[in-house]
Amino acid sequence: MKLNNRASDRFDWTLAFILLLFLIVSAVAIASAQTTGQYNINFVPSQIQWYVVGAVIIAVMMYFDPEQYKKAAWIIYGGGVFLLFLLFILPEGMDLVARRNNAKSWFHLPGLGSIQPAEFMKTFYIIGAARLITMHNEKHMNRTRQTDLLLLGKITALLAVPLFFILEQPDLGTALVFIAITAALILVSGISWKIIVPLFAGVAAFGTLLIWMAVYMQDFLVKTFGFSAYQFARIYSWLDPYAYPSDEGRHLITSLNAIGSGMIGGKGFQGREVYVPEAHTDFIFSVIGEDWGFIGASLVISLYFVLIYHLTKTTLQLKDPFSTYVCTGIIAMITFHVFQNVGMTIQLLPITGIPLPLISYGGSSIMGNMLALGLVFSMKFHHRTYMFSADPED
Repeated sequence: MKLNNRASDRFDWTLAFILLLFLIVSAVAIASAQTTGQYNINFVPSQIQWYVVGAVIIAVMMYFDPEQYKKAAWIIYGGGVFLLFLLFILPEGMDLVARRNNAKSWFHLPGLGSIQPAEFMKTFYIIGAARLITMHNEKHMNRTRQTDLLLLGKITALLAVPLFFILEQPDLGTALVFIAITAALILVSGISWKIIVPLFAGVAAFGTLLIWMAVYMQDFLVKTFGFSAYQFARIYSWLDPYAYPSDEGRHLITSLNAIGSGMIGGKGFQGREVYVPEAHTDFIFSVIGEDWGFIGASLVISLYFVLIYHLTKTTLQLKDPFSTYVCTGIIAMITFHVFQNVGMTIQLLPITGIPLPLISYGGSSIMGNMLALGLVFSMKFHHRTYMFSADPED
């Protein structure tokens, strides 16, 4: 009993080792991405620095137990919404606000660089949604269609607030991450499948209709929903990138050429020949595919499978509903990030500004993911304390 109360026995060493492997992969991939010379900067030391900051974040997160996160959920969620609101109302002319790729999504902090609050809001939203679902289910022990619809309405309202500010930036990629997290939480929330199946089928049909309308009814979408030509270009360049070789399709064409030229074994470390814009951030997977080929890319994807498997295994071990919902949201967030980022580099999905988690360069992305994984560390750490030391007589 006493042995299991030691911090070293409750710490998730497996997850820590997986993160160390991601740091190595990230450093190697970024070092190779820099050889094409888009930026005359060495990003590797900065990436390692962000990982160190992430480790500190995890240590701080582990200090608090799940019950404390549950009690502070609305404060945490509200703080994230306030940051998004602040970014929304501040004028672009201020030095505090930065715009990139037509999106007003960053705070510029002197000495620290740019910080994207939406990356942190993902975790804050997961905590808030987990608290909402837990409290609702505790209050409504006898489930009915009315209580399930009420819970669905609550989740929708909770999602609508951050989603509004993120779409106003505009940042469609991050908005899709929030929707993916919500979908996963709805699946495990206990809502009847008689409600879930029609709901998900309707959302899928609506998404398909939007894509069809983007191809054949652009004027209607512009006048009715305010879509821009830039957003339509993302769809067109995805469906036929070679029709836009010098504009929107350039990123996808170069990514396909880079990954395809890597073939089975790749060209080796820093053996890149294909220039891919933003290769160290959103298109880091194309660097991996060119350097290490199909084998290297498969190993990286396998590493994500190991991470997701470990997170899933940890989630199944947790007995607290709040912790289970939080871990489910984190798994959904990481899974969608990987699927979307890899998919966009191989023309499986449209291009969005979603980084490859734990590998793409970026302080906000690394810290946001470490914030989320810090919750997993905390919940496993304190879960074992509850299991073995809650009652001295057991």
